[in-house]
Amino acid sequence: MIDLFSGLDAWVLVSLLLALTFVLAFEFINGFHDTANAVATVIYTKAMPPHLAVFFSGVFNFLGVLLGGVGVAYAIVHLLPVELLINVNTGHGLAMVFSLLAAAIAWNLGTWYFGIPASSSHTLIGSILGVGLANALINDIPLGDGVNWQKAIDIGMSLVLSPMAGFAVAALVLIGLKWWRPLSKMHKTPEQRRKLDDKKHPPFWNRLVLVISAMAVSFVHGSNDGQKGIGLIMLVLIGIVPAQFVLDLNSTTYQIERTRDATLHLNQFYQRNQATLGEFLALGKAQNGDLPEQFSCNPQQTEPTINALLDSLKGVTEYRSLTPEKRVEVRRYLLCLDDTAKKVGKLPGLQGREKADLDKLRKDLTATTEYAPFWVILAVALALGLGTMVGWKRVVLTIGEKIGKQGMTYAQGMSAQITAACAIGMANIFSLPVSTTHVLSSGVAGTMVANKSGLQGGTVKTILLAWILTLPATVGLSAALFWLATKFIV
Repeated sequence: MIDLFSGLDAWVLVSLLLALTFVLAFEFINGFHDTANAVATVIYTKAMPPHLAVFFSGVFNFLGVLLGGVGVAYAIVHLLPVELLINVNTGHGLAMVFSLLAAAIAWNLGTWYFGIPASSSHTLIGSILGVGLANALINDIPLGDGVNWQKAIDIGMSLVLSPMAGFAVAALVLIGLKWWRPLSKMHKTPEQRRKLDDKKHPPFWNRLVLVISAMAVSFVHGSNDGQKGIGLIMLVLIGIVPAQFVLDLNSTTYQIERTRDATLHLNQFYQRNQATLGEFLALGKAQNGDLPEQFSCNPQQTEPTINALLDSLKGVTEYRSLTPEKRVEVRRYLLCLDDTAKKVGKLPGLQGREKADLDKLRKDLTATTEYAPFWVILAVALALGLGTMVGWKRVVLTIGEKIGKQGMTYAQGMSAQITAACAIGMANIFSLPVSTTHVLSSGVAGTMVANKSGLQGGTVKTILLAWILTLPATVGLSAALFWLATKFIV
């Protein structure tokens, strides 16, 4: 790992270390900001002592990051338009990273201080959108091209729909439990359990389910939110030290061959569908060497881009043999072809089977660009896991007592946690970032309504206000910081 950073100018090395510290600080804050959501129910219901709950939550967050993959990480990265990702340079990389991280950390700390269950996912996504839009304004790019709006819409839908689903499903699970065992002790609050049964802890089976579901929430939280940190670090590394990280330098000869084969098959795919795609891709009109000197990702230049990529990869058995400039060039071609293929997949006229083939080609095409070194994954896992073990008290009380007009029952805790674990787990499968905070707190709210406990208007309004304000506030803050940074850094 150390040799990757050798030969860097002192100011670049200091900036890189500072940027990595910022990312890990964000993940640490994310840990204690969001962990309260994962352990709130087990602590409030006294299913586990607080010190054990946060310790095991930290362990499962750690494991979630290690085993979670990088699908969500690159969903976050690709919020930025392909043009911004392919035209990397150290100055813009520094400005982009510091601006979005400063905005995200400031908002996270502020909402944590006031005990508001705000969403780290909304915070990070808003910050990235702000940087993309500010970059568009500064460089006279149309705002429609400043952000990958299709990816933003997909992520926005997952962020909006997941809390609604959490509310409804948790309510239905609780109704099912009440129908199945209406007289069970699981429908008591911890206070009622203490007064009526003189017991401190939930009944055994309820306690077991509460503990297991809480650890499941911690695991899927680590997988989903940890990947956001991984995506941030890859943005840092690619933006500041592109030569070492634009491609996975540990790619095997077989993986490089897969990339080359995917490029060839992509070309064959386009030729096979020339009747449908010919006009969009200008097939047969562009010639070798038609790529402009200042590379720009244009579907009309797809054929020359394919030819240039194949020429760059000819005879290559390892990426380390390429010059730093050539590595950046290969990554540009790969990202551009992937972006164009994604647009092609949305065109009318392609059969379902052809779209499925195109998706497989895209995965092979990006296999050596969408990666993360193990030390990055380990660093994020440690930061999130350690952050999990502090700072949980402020939000636990909000989740346990201040959403409903009466305390949470064991059945409500189980319903909310099982729903949250399943919802976030499904999001991980489809590589979509979601908010643990909003899924769980909306699940608790759903159980309060289903239990006819009523909701505390003040708390619900505060959570909703944070939910509504997070995106515009972080967009504005990161955009302003990026504008200022370009004046001093770039």
